[in-house]
Amino acid sequence: MGSAHHGRPLIAIVGPTAVGKTALALRLAQGLPVEVVSADSRQVYRYMDIGTAKPTAQQRRHVRHHLIDVVDPDDTFTLAQYQELAYSAIDEVLSRNRIPLLVGGTGLYVRSVLEGLGIPRVPPDRGLRAQLEAEAEAQGPEVLHRRLRELDPEAAERIDARNVRRVIRALEVCIRTGKPISRLQVKSLPPYRILRVGLTLPRDQLYKRIDERVDRMIKSGLLDEVRSLIERGYGLDLPSMSGLGYRQMGMYLRGEVSLDEAVALVKRHTRRLVRRQANWFRSDDSRITWFDVSGPVYEAILASVQGFVTAGR
Repeated sequence: MGSAHHGRPLIAIVGPTAVGKTALALRLAQGLPVEVVSADSRQVYRYMDIGTAKPTAQQRRHVRHHLIDVVDPDDTFTLAQYQELAYSAIDEVLSRNRIPLLVGGTGLYVRSVLEGLGIPRVPPDRGLRAQLEAEAEAQGPEVLHRRLRELDPEAAERIDARNVRRVIRALEVCIRTGKPISRLQVKSLPPYRILRVGLTLPRDQLYKRIDERVDRMIKSGLLDEVRSLIERGYGLDLPSMSGLGYRQMGMYLRGEVSLDEAVALVKRHTRRLVRRQANWFRSDDSRITWFDVSGPVYEAILASVQGFVTAGR
């Protein structure tokens, strides 16, 4: 984890989709020697640019970004892999006396880095997953959750029965290792001084931004992006293609919905994601310094970041 940098600064910029995290990182880069370490579970995939709202080539020339375009859309990419690459990138940035900004809305990615989550190194077992998915489909998700409660009551307490993917992952680890996932998930705090900057907006303003952003993605060619991914041989059933925008455009291309319906679905599901993100980051509320970006808060954020950086010198 890079103990050579004990006490060196790491700044996390968190908050919901479309709140302006990338824009803030780019602005901070105008006055501070920062580099961005992405904490976005979709931006790791190559060829998926518009729907994941990746920073543009020009923005990436202006500020160095890490952990974008790491794997192909049909590659398996685990949380453990992400955590390992993120620590490497952070240490590399620090070794050049620059400041790493961990930027993204994927709560589990952020938490894996900031809290040093112990992640079981158990590769996905596709056969077992398919079997458990079929079971959940046929008998309802509660069946899997009950089994998890027998094998690992602590994990079952933490994981919502409706979150079938997480329940299946916990069962997979229990079955493959013979140990409860909760026992394998021991935290080991990373050796950084951490500042958590949270961006927030009143819900109605955020929803308006989401709608505008989705409309921009459509104008920028999201449909063609999905088409070209399919032409490259990436099936719509891949985990990478289940992301917002990709799944709905795929439904349109398969003739299941009209384009207007697909766009409306992207907007609705993005709003749902934002509500989930709000709950996720709320659980870390006491450690996050929140800024409402509906007003002019940049100077306050900059002062907070500068104060944090100089306090460690």
